[in-house]
Amino acid sequence: MAKERVTIQDIANALGISRNTASKALNGSESIPPETRNKVIKKAIELKYKQFAFMDSDLLSKSSSGNIALLTANLPNTSHFGSALISGLEKRISAEGYNLSIHIVRDIELKSLSLPNNFEPSNVDGIICIELFDLAYSKRITELGIPTVFIDCSASVCYPEFRADILLMENEHSVYSLTKQLIEQGFQSFGFAGDYLHCRSFGERWAGFNRALREAGIELDRSQCITDDDRLFFSRPDWMDERLNDMPRLPSVFVCANDFIAVGLMKALKNRNLSIPGDIVICGFDNAPESVIVEPQLTTVHIYSNEMGIKAAEMLLSRIGNPNQPYQITHIYTKPIIRDSTPPIG
Repeated sequence: MAKERVTIQDIANALGISRNTASKALNGSESIPPETRNKVIKKAIELKYKQFAFMDSDLLSKSSSGNIALLTANLPNTSHFGSALISGLEKRISAEGYNLSIHIVRDIELKSLSLPNNFEPSNVDGIICIELFDLAYSKRITELGIPTVFIDCSASVCYPEFRADILLMENEHSVYSLTKQLIEQGFQSFGFAGDYLHCRSFGERWAGFNRALREAGIELDRSQCITDDDRLFFSRPDWMDERLNDMPRLPSVFVCANDFIAVGLMKALKNRNLSIPGDIVICGFDNAPESVIVEPQLTTVHIYSNEMGIKAAEMLLSRIGNPNQPYQITHIYTKPIIRDSTPPIG
């Protein structure tokens, strides 16, 4: 029996697009985004459709722009884990001949779901998103059809519906381990500081904290937690003092979503003449430079930031080379570091 002829509809079905879109892409219509056109042509080559049967899919890579775009709502400073991450990312993509451009997404662009003025989708081969936690805007980026990796993401993301790769540091198990070890030391009163809806990582840290309490049969008193909107933690120097004053009773342990929050909390506790860890024990997350400057030095969780940057680059390069592979949700190992803000544990 003669082999059935490949049709435009076959190409459209394989990519999950309309026949009209596939046809326009094959005919070079300018109304079709370059990334979509490349996908259609690559699929036509793969299925050996008419004249494309004699083409090599490697020819498509020759039209590569050589540019990777980093989109962020908050450019990480030198104390943020993202600073070292970007360094590792840039070194890895540079080794493959790519340039990295950084684009700041302002509040007005987040609200209007518009792209930064200096960002041209047709001129990039891939996108890295960091500190970009708005779900609607994240979906706006994924709809561009460009290979994209999110380093951390919205707390409310639903993985099966999210069409991008996601890279996170390991969050839940490290916080679970720290909390469990403190419970084993005899502590029974715990509070959490941080907006667990701010991002996926904070949500996973909150989950690890709660899992340790639940397994130990300790009921969490939400009045001893500070889980306000993340922006309030940056609002005023005395905001944390006010939140502590509002608490009917302070916990024996505060587990914090990151080191910035932990250091701010330590200052507020000292303003009340409370000692750390004598009166209250504090844990952070990130192993930021501030964690070893503050007195006492902060028990925290180390993030392998440079390695995360390299891994993000490799995930993106893999996606560029094979756009149809299953999406990845990847966690990179983290390591609890015990310092003087807690008793010796572990």
